[in-house]
Amino acid sequence: MTLNIFSLTITITKREISLEKALHNESAKKIFEENRRKIESYIRKY
Repeated sequence: MTLNIFSLTITITKREISLEKALHNESAKKIFEENRRKIESYIRKY
């Protein structure tokens, strides 16, 4: 998509995320959530 504003051209492109990167991000989120739950349960015990 290209926008022309006052003779200034701005080009916006959609960034594609590779499948490997998407899988890595998903697994990192799962690990983070799992650790957060472990910490919360540990704090509740004491």
